[in-house]
Amino acid sequence: MSDPRLTSFYTCIPRFTQFANAIDHKFHARLPDGWLVGVSDVIDSTGAIEAGRYKTVNMVGASVISAVRNALDGALFPFVFGGDGAALAIPDSLQQTVGDALARVQVWAKEEVGLSLRVALVPIDDIRAAGRDVAVARLQVAPEVSYPMFSGGGIAWAEAAMKAGAYALPPAAPGSRPNLEGLSCRWNPIEARQGDIVSLLAVPARDADIAQFEALVRTIVKTIDADLEREGHPVPEAGPRFAFIPKGVDLEARASPGARHPLLRRARIALFSLFVYTLFRTGRKIGGFDPVQYGRDTARNSDYRKLDDGLKLTLDCTTQVIEKIETILQDAHANGIANYGLHRQKTALMTCIVPSATSRDHMHFIDGAQGGYARAAEMLKAQLARAS
Repeated sequence: MSDPRLTSFYTCIPRFTQFANAIDHKFHARLPDGWLVGVSDVIDSTGAIEAGRYKTVNMVGASVISAVRNALDGALFPFVFGGDGAALAIPDSLQQTVGDALARVQVWAKEEVGLSLRVALVPIDDIRAAGRDVAVARLQVAPEVSYPMFSGGGIAWAEAAMKAGAYALPPAAPGSRPNLEGLSCRWNPIEARQGDIVSLLAVPARDADIAQFEALVRTIVKTIDADLEREGHPVPEAGPRFAFIPKGVDLEARASPGARHPLLRRARIALFSLFVYTLFRTGRKIGGFDPVQYGRDTARNSDYRKLDDGLKLTLDCTTQVIEKIETILQDAHANGIANYGLHRQKTALMTCIVPSATSRDHMHFIDGAQGGYARAAEMLKAQLARAS
């Protein structure tokens, strides 16, 4: 199920291919009146990460996008992956369809993987009444794939309202399950090649001059583009290493649709993973699947840079560039321009939505593997608390 208003709005947004243009207002379109903003986040994601469950946290965050995508029969819609959650935008006519999908994800997350997930749908009219807005841009990373960017402060406002208990969706019935077809996590952790994997969040400080914040973003992006190999892309150009990961098999089995017994689902996914692993090791083509091209497309299609009411990056960084960016951010924080969080680790994680192994529109969400955005958010929250 979809809505022509969704297609007419989203497909008409002008696309750009250079991330540096993400801050350019001419590429951003305000959400139409009457739309809804969906937000979600894993409760106590920090505790789950401390328990070594970062792959599970990322899987639940991406499951929100997967469930809504499948509920809309593959229709394109604005969304952003946040590591321990996601945000999205839809016309109000899709409220029941999308609300049901989100409520089902909430039940699935609790019953299948033991994580509590907040979910909410917030009217754009309420966001604007609070003095914020939501605008959408589209970064075209490949002919088949673009990633939305959000600006205007409305997503952050909606998330804060959700965490305060507002706009919560009615719970789905126990045993409800979303359609998570295509959601997977079969890749090995991706090792840093230049130094460290850095998860970075930067948002405008309260009462900051937005033009100054935008200039800060341009400076950071310019530094990254000039000083880092492949603009800090954490995924090797040939793609990451495919692996047989028991934890990934278990998570994918828990997300797999159908009424099969859990052991049968795990066995089916394990056998298929071993088969695909063999193809990647040998480079052998079979049917319409070319593992060499798929690996390259995986790198090409990876979502590691975004604008989500602020700057959000997962980068493969040298020590020198990390220190340079930290100095830039420290100065911006001291001058009341931005608050930020930064977390270093040695590997990144990839969580995927793959509609078909033979099509080239698969999407791959990147986060740090030892805390990532959730750890960076701790530092950011501490700065925000001191400023309040």
